[in-house]
Amino acid sequence: QMLVYEFMPNGTLRDHLSATCKRPLNFAQRLHIALGAAKGILYLHTEADPPIFHRDVKATNILLDSKFVAKVADFGLSRLAPVPDIEGKLPAHISTVVKGTPGYLDPEYFLTHKLTEKSDVYSLGVVLLELLTGMKPIQFGKNIVREVNTAYRSGDISGIIDSRMSWCPPEFATRFLSLGLKCCQDDTDARPYMAEIARELDAIRSALPEGEDLMSVTSMEISSSGTLTQSTSNSLITTTGEHFDISHASSSGVPSRMAMNPR
Repeated sequence: QMLVYEFMPNGTLRDHLSATCKRPLNFAQRLHIALGAAKGILYLHTEADPPIFHRDVKATNILLDSKFVAKVADFGLSRLAPVPDIEGKLPAHISTVVKGTPGYLDPEYFLTHKLTEKSDVYSLGVVLLELLTGMKPIQFGKNIVREVNTAYRSGDISGIIDSRMSWCPPEFATRFLSLGLKCCQDDTDARPYMAEIARELDAIRSALPEGEDLMSVTSMEISSSGTLTQSTSNSLITTTGEHFDISHASSSGVPSRMAMNPR
């Protein structure tokens, strides 16, 4: 017997955020990858039967197909979510040995050993911050959540935006980073649910202005059977107007799944 998986010719998300990547992702691509990953995890949390906590969401576990559609992979650490007890009450968490990847690990889960769907939310939040900054979660003694939070609170995020993006409208960058930071709050209850994350990312995508550069945009939908389907349409994405020119940026105006069969 053997397992056969879909080939992912574009490798992992981390490959494309690396400084050595020859064709960096633009903002629209990063946004669509974020939305695809959020929808994949949303399926795990709400459509899988029983629901699943991934427990190891990270950039190297988000694979990209030939059209850069995100696929959530590697269920080696996943756990089945709690189910209602005999009285119909649903436990709020799973008590388990802490496992995951440093930098992506939910701090509350680390301290309490209580795994919840919000643990995956924290991890995805770190991925969102990676997408816009290109930074690794932990590098040279710096933590991405602290670094981004400091810049965001200062009102100047231009210095942390990935300079390899050809354009990045400040209003969208601010909104994107704000969502990532909300996901990474220490207080589990203060974090949004995965459905809220997917809705906000979709709203940001819908608000992208029309302009000069034609880009193929892939939309992903989850069917009632849990299958992620894709449809491709053409969307005009602008490179003109107000945007981050990284070399001259200022603070003005800026304050799928794969075959999911976990064992």
